Amino acid sequence: MQPLLIGLDIDGTVVREDDSLSDRVADAVRAVVDAGHVVVLATGRSQSTTESTALRLGIEPSHLVSANGALVLGRNGDGYERLHVETFDASEALRTIAQGLPTGAYMVEDAEGHRRYTDGMVDWNLDEAQRVEFEDLFEVPAMRVVVMSPDHEVDEFLEIVEGMGLHKVSYAIGYSSWLDIAPDGVNKATGLERVAELLEIPRERIVVVGDGRNDIEMFEWVAAGGGRAVAMGQAPEELLAVATETTAPVDEDGLAVLLESLLDER
Repeated sequence: MQPLLIGLDIDGTVVREDDSLSDRVADAVRAVVDAGHVVVLATGRSQSTTESTALRLGIEPSHLVSANGALVLGRNGDGYERLHVETFDASEALRTIAQGLPTGAYMVEDAEGHRRYTDGMVDWNLDEAQRVEFEDLFEVPAMRVVVMSPDHEVDEFLEIVEGMGLHKVSYAIGYSSWLDIAPDGVNKATGLERVAELLEIPRERIVVVGDGRNDIEMFEWVAAGGGRAVAMGQAPEELLAVATETTAPVDEDGLAVLLESLLDER
């Protein structure tokens, strides 16, 4: 059997909005790994929370794609080493955003995984992170930037951000009023492509599953090569438009439904 490379978004795909993990989903993920397929988590999360999700699932992936593709990790013994890291100067983008979102909150993660954040960051894991003033966010090149603006509804937030004319960065709007910014041309697709090349798995043997706007490039890349791009049932219209198929929403264990069908196809 030729193994599949199965790229999984985490939030809204593997775990529910409250970060809970269904037993059925965890069992299905382990079952496809036991069947010989390769599971790779591809997420906007930091390295630590990506690794902890793999641990919760009970799997030890050979590779992980974190920070929306800016960080590619490879298994080395009992842990992971950084195989590829992308950084950028976030100062211009942050100053532009701050003008349009004066009440926004910001977090910057550097190449070493150290995070600096400003007041107002809520509902984020800030363990071992450092609270700083806005200007202190620019001290070192960024691997990932997160912007939150809870004062805005998602549609309004999207309109504001798209009107800013951000250049030299890649960005994606989350399912609530938050924005992920990565180096220009870097996204989950570029990270997963590196893993596929290392493992010598062609795109037609790749299945990706996600639910957010930061999955769009990954879906487009896989679909263009004959692979399967599967949107969760609650995904926004922008992602559904580039998906090759859909599954049930995360609250109905849509990922498990898909993975169980892959096992049935053997």
